[in-house]
Amino acid sequence: MATEMPAWEQRFRAPFALFPTWAREAPDRLTVISNETGVYQVFAWDRARDIRRQVTDHPIGVVHAFPTPDGEGVVWFHDETGSEIGHWVLESFHGDARERRALVEGVPDAWSAGVAVGDHVTAVGLGDEDGFSIWLARDGHPAERIHGDPQVIHVADLSRDETLLAIEHAEHGDAIHLAVRVMDLERGGESASEQWDGDGLGLSVAGFSPVRGDRRLALVHEREGVDRPALWDLATGERTDIPLDLPGDVSVADWWPDGSALLLVHDHEGRTELFRLPVEATRATGQPVRVDHPAGSIAGAGVRPDGAVWFQISNGASPPTTRIAGNDEIVNQPDGLRAPDGQPYRSWWFTNPNGERIHGFVVTPPGEGPFPTVMYVHGGPTWAYTDTFMPVVQAWVDHGYAVGMVNYRGSTGYGTVFRDALIGDPGFPECQDVLAGLDDLVAQGIADPARAVVAGGSWGGYVTLLSIGLYPDRYAAASAAVPVADYISAYEDESSELQAFDRSLFLGSPAENRDLYVERSPLTYIDEVRTPVLILAGDHDSRCPIRQILNYVDALGARGLPHEVYRFEAGHGSLVVDERIRQMSAQLAFVGTHVQSSSAPDGAEQTSAAVP
Repeated sequence: MATEMPAWEQRFRAPFALFPTWAREAPDRLTVISNETGVYQVFAWDRARDIRRQVTDHPIGVVHAFPTPDGEGVVWFHDETGSEIGHWVLESFHGDARERRALVEGVPDAWSAGVAVGDHVTAVGLGDEDGFSIWLARDGHPAERIHGDPQVIHVADLSRDETLLAIEHAEHGDAIHLAVRVMDLERGGESASEQWDGDGLGLSVAGFSPVRGDRRLALVHEREGVDRPALWDLATGERTDIPLDLPGDVSVADWWPDGSALLLVHDHEGRTELFRLPVEATRATGQPVRVDHPAGSIAGAGVRPDGAVWFQISNGASPPTTRIAGNDEIVNQPDGLRAPDGQPYRSWWFTNPNGERIHGFVVTPPGEGPFPTVMYVHGGPTWAYTDTFMPVVQAWVDHGYAVGMVNYRGSTGYGTVFRDALIGDPGFPECQDVLAGLDDLVAQGIADPARAVVAGGSWGGYVTLLSIGLYPDRYAAASAAVPVADYISAYEDESSELQAFDRSLFLGSPAENRDLYVERSPLTYIDEVRTPVLILAGDHDSRCPIRQILNYVDALGARGLPHEVYRFEAGHGSLVVDERIRQMSAQLAFVGTHVQSSSAPDGAEQTSAAVP
């Protein structure tokens, strides 16, 4: 008799589509990223004809794609191994793989540093070991390099008339707080104007007005200590920072098609709201009007040419759906099994050792605590947990674990001072905040201190490994996915953009500030580690490369410390559903062995996926 698939595995396997992107001049032609084939692939969706065509069939998977403005083509990023080194590909919207070609000729494979495609102009940003560059192609001609710099450069957006190109850059030497430059493409890419708010203040590009001839550019600035929108008129040079009486961060998702208003995204304490702000209100103190949508977290939003607002929303217990504001219509929902609902998130505040209030979410299984508890650490570090659906979290809960998700110092959404707290002081504050969160859950009777687990991926994996070195008696088990483990070696092998980020975070390179890199490296504390640890690593990862992880693993082995290693054929994570399930199974099995969850429901430990 076949064993029924457990709910946690159903959540991983349920078909899911990211927020779609539509062609500017043919809005019923859209590109969709979906996992319905078992691997995240690109689909071309002709909504008017109700036809969906699978564009890619890549064994690694694809997550970056969009239609050309006229809707005649699909553009996607081809990365052979998961290393994130590749090039942009173009093919016909209704075509097949035989029509594929490079989006622009003459551009080498590299890390992508942004792309902007117009009707006649294409701009591509590249990052490689020599720095960053911008390449421009007109009407299908081979691209020419129009700008380069050792510091970070991102291609952001083209003006509607394709005469101006907006870029974000760190040419002032700070890869965390970027500046914005607009380049005049009619003058060979020379600078038309520049915006930089000074040391410690960043700017980002939200997009040019969609109206031809309108040279207004929407920005997001940090002058008020939180993210706020601004309008910069390149015709006059005037910049208007928009005052808003809202707590938390506010960014710009889109323009209304006639340029009359902005679609704002308001993030506060891990939940999201959408607002419409008429542009005429920006010079006064007019406040935006909330768009009608359910409560939760929004992962994507845009304004269609008819003025309808589409958005993708979920909460911790319910899987995401793409909806149209003002009604209950769901769009872009793949056929197949719907992910089962999970346990809801509870918003949670506590105090860290410095007396600062830290926010996060906690999820508990049915029943009474104390529970074995996973302190699940987010990546980034400039990211944050929101009230959004995550199969990983619900898998732990299904197996009887409470999950604590701490938005530690360095997280976004709580002001720039909080986010920038790690500059010159990385690693230790995050570990302190995660441990303070565990202590609070113990005090509440939620967490069993003898069955506490620390786990996370990327920067969360780094914090996991650092935590078990700094606090060897506090965690019964650990699981670190694609972590930074040996910071000196990681810097040597990682992508150029991450090297730039690390130089800004550590106030210099390892050659300039070696002592800090060594002090904040998990490898430094290897002799203190007693916690059994599972390490998951991608063979082609260019963010947290494999060599530095194996250095840490070898050090564990040389000391006879309990550990397991799970390697997979991809980069910084996997886009293959079966592989994600195998990795989750490996974590559940490893942690279950060392923590022995007595709260797991009968049969919860059973899975149809093989554990390597």
